[in-house]
Amino acid sequence: MSATSSTVATTGRAALVADWAPRMLSVLRIVSGLVYFQHGLQKLLGFPGPPPNGLPATFTLSWTAGVIELIGGALLVLGLFTRPVAFIVSGEMAFAYWIAHAPRNLYPILNGGNLAIMYCFVFLYLAVVGGGPWSLDNAIRRR
Repeated sequence: MSATSSTVATTGRAALVADWAPRMLSVLRIVSGLVYFQHGLQKLLGFPGPPPNGLPATFTLSWTAGVIELIGGALLVLGLFTRPVAFIVSGEMAFAYWIAHAPRNLYPILNGGNLAIMYCFVFLYLAVVGGGPWSLDNAIRRR
């Protein structure tokens, strides 16, 4: 492989990454929003199956978390108000980690808090960078 063909290959990869990085940001937002949304569905509606401790009583901490997860997840999937919603749900996940998981054990692998940590930082990232090109925020901004 010559230096010229190597440069062309590198340039081609760079162009591919530049084209697809914003789209993959949107995919990350949509997929994480859908998975997060299902936590709210389970907590509030018992779908696709009831939560292990049963449906929470109205206005309890678990019920409030379910409302945030249901509404926040739906808004993230749509990419509507992405930055403020992602900031709120990131905070909810940080709160959930410290309230529900950290008291069980120091290590996330042992306290079951891995997913809460991942959600927290994925959503914090979305709060900083926004929802990407495939979002209602982007469609509204371009009008």
